[in-house]
Amino acid sequence: RQSHEAFFRRMLGTVEEPTAPYGLMDVQGDGSAIAQAQRAVEPALARRLRDGAKQLGVSAASVFHLAYAQLLARVVGREDVVFGTVLFGRMQAGADAQRVPGLFINTLPLRVELQGRSVREGVQHTHEQLTQLVRHEHAPLALAQRCSQVAAPAPLFSALLNYRHSPQPQQPDQQLQDQQQQAWQGVEFLGGEERTNYPFTLAVDDWGDGFGLTAQVQSPPVQPELICACMHTALEQIVQALERAPETVLQQLDVLPQAQRTRLLALGAGVQREARGGWAHEWIEAQARRRPEAIAVVQHGRQLSYAQLNEQANRLAHQLREHGVGPDARVALCMPRGVQLVVGLLAILKAGGAYVPVDPGYPAQRLQAMCRDSAPVVVLSASSLPAQVDAGVPVLDLDADAWRWALQPASNPRVALHGQQLAYVIYTSGSTGTPKAAQVLHAGLRNLMDWYLEDLPLGEDDAVLLVTSHSFDLTQKNILGPLMVGATLHLASEPFDPAAIVAQVQAQGISVLNMAPSAFHALVDARHGNELAGLRRVVLGGEPIQVAKLMQLPEPRPQFVNSYGPTECSDVVAYHCLSPRLQDYEGRTVPLGEPIRNTRLYVLDAHGRLAPQGVAGELCIAGTGVGRGYLNRPELTEERFVPDPYAPGQRMYRTGDLARYLEDGTLEFLGRNDFQVKIRGMRVELGEIEACLRKHEGVREAVVIARDEGDAGKRLVAYLVGDNLQPQALREHAAQALPQHMVPAAYVVLDALPLNPNGKLDRKALPAPGDAAQVTRSYEAPLGEVETELARIWAEVLQLDRVGRHDHFFELGGHSLLAVTVIERMREQGLDADVAALFTTPTL
Repeated sequence: RQSHEAFFRRMLGTVEEPTAPYGLMDVQGDGSAIAQAQRAVEPALARRLRDGAKQLGVSAASVFHLAYAQLLARVVGREDVVFGTVLFGRMQAGADAQRVPGLFINTLPLRVELQGRSVREGVQHTHEQLTQLVRHEHAPLALAQRCSQVAAPAPLFSALLNYRHSPQPQQPDQQLQDQQQQAWQGVEFLGGEERTNYPFTLAVDDWGDGFGLTAQVQSPPVQPELICACMHTALEQIVQALERAPETVLQQLDVLPQAQRTRLLALGAGVQREARGGWAHEWIEAQARRRPEAIAVVQHGRQLSYAQLNEQANRLAHQLREHGVGPDARVALCMPRGVQLVVGLLAILKAGGAYVPVDPGYPAQRLQAMCRDSAPVVVLSASSLPAQVDAGVPVLDLDADAWRWALQPASNPRVALHGQQLAYVIYTSGSTGTPKAAQVLHAGLRNLMDWYLEDLPLGEDDAVLLVTSHSFDLTQKNILGPLMVGATLHLASEPFDPAAIVAQVQAQGISVLNMAPSAFHALVDARHGNELAGLRRVVLGGEPIQVAKLMQLPEPRPQFVNSYGPTECSDVVAYHCLSPRLQDYEGRTVPLGEPIRNTRLYVLDAHGRLAPQGVAGELCIAGTGVGRGYLNRPELTEERFVPDPYAPGQRMYRTGDLARYLEDGTLEFLGRNDFQVKIRGMRVELGEIEACLRKHEGVREAVVIARDEGDAGKRLVAYLVGDNLQPQALREHAAQALPQHMVPAAYVVLDALPLNPNGKLDRKALPAPGDAAQVTRSYEAPLGEVETELARIWAEVLQLDRVGRHDHFFELGGHSLLAVTVIERMREQGLDADVAALFTTPTL
């Protein structure tokens, strides 16, 4: 036993999290959800595989174990994997073991570390691991798991490889069948089945010359045919590398068959279409010629016709030209939402320049930094630039200085532009705390507008309400789009007032809105009846949509569109028009949908390879919308804007967002990769927990964060908005779908989630959880000295005010590491206990 324990501690002592392909963690299943597929290894490949193994002095089984490790690495997203392997059990059982009838087989973990190894080294490493493991083939699996850092009840692994020597399948032989039938006379055969408790199993049949593969996996989410195909590809790649370049690094090999790669690329490829002629401002000029008296912009009773808007913008544009504004010249636009903002933005485009939206509500220090970083040729303001901000360049006040360009020509300026010149520059928050400026090109802006106006048709009869800051990326298409097609652009007052916006929607006949989901949810809450009935379309973007909130609107509802895209890629790159049957989305995430025209979406792993279907990866964007990069940030630009591996000579943008393609080809958003946290050594995607909580019937909105509790470590806290929400029910709901380490420890119910000025979630404003956020039973005071002392220890460790005698340690936020702390505190007080006792009796 000591020898077994020492071996497994060496092998598994640093393993902190389970190897669970596709997130499958249930290793106690009954096999009812298991699907099976079989495939024979091609004979030529089988011969080459045996030859390669022989030359290295290893078994064919070692090559198959390495290939399986390669496959698992791709679907779990790391290069250090553990899986179960079935051992014969007779190798170490003595000389006469072959004569003893009975079942000797045992399942034990095998750890394969791929990082940095060549193919030759990988085969040799796997062979050595297997050789050592066989010497301990009688060790209990429970002992092996205890030697790792993965605490029960989580399994150490949920994937299994069964390499077995089997007779070659043969065609039915009548004489043989007759003999077998005679041998079984008098015996009634009632039936039989072969199944596994593990949700992800691959059996390899070694027939002496060829090999057969049998995949048994939980479906959905896994397709057994794909697993067989991936395993076959992994074998091909390893054998080919051993023959041609054995020093090839394992990470350079792929496991995806060509057909799967082709499918994934096709799923992410938007329709290729020629761009419509003309730039955005030229389309607006055409509307001014066609319908000069039509109303273009309205705010608080002030309005401009298309002719007036075009003339005022033209005069200002000529003035800007005299200040040196032209292609790629930047002009800061520091104005509140208003008619003059629209005039200024249009004038900058007409002059050939790129506008830099700057919110005058920002602190003066931030405004100063943005002006210094963007180095504008001129600043357009409207008595809104704080006096303490020294722009260092001319400032044109569109309220006070309009007389200066009143005599400029009213004609449309003629400035030659091409698609690779700047249209606008928008500052976004940076992880370092310093804003970064994303540069959007005219080609990207035109492609965005072509999609917005054609694929989501907008017409001259529409009334569009602008409710977002002009420094927000989704605002740009909502200023330009209505004006390009002759619609009327209405401007909402600042600051954001849901009740006032609802009233404006009803009073002014607004037909189209585009805003963040959180902001629209506030409108739904602010209405008293059917005030939003006039809306024809609502485009939402920037956050997950809470379908339950949309369903509160009476039918007929507007068309809802989920839009997705980063500022760096000209705003929207993918969209999904929701079905009118909103109930179809209950219990699942609204998909990102399909790529817009001339756009390519890739889901890639950490090595830039296409992630298998169903596996999370980083969403990367290529195509016309990809911008120039970050202004004055060459290192960051080089990091995020990288060569497109599937289109030589082009670039793609790494979003930092996580996504995956589901079995039906739907692209699912999983959150940010920088919201990935580790809980007790195991990686946790907060977006996955949020998606689970949103499936609870009473939850409308859900956010999960990891709070650092000092000595208690990080714990997951859920913030929820909904009806009749109780921590106990929420925890039970989460525990039904998530492994224990992903179940939040606290549940804070709020009237509304805090929002920042742009209408997005403000995570920093989420409150610390109080005792009411914990899962507690009906309180009954501890009885006797021992229970009182235990309650005191639990309260200290769990950072609670009190603990009742029926409260459940793990429901209060306890976990395996805190359990160890409790036991240590108990022993300090002379109380005898062990961790196992706390797991079996987790109440006082």
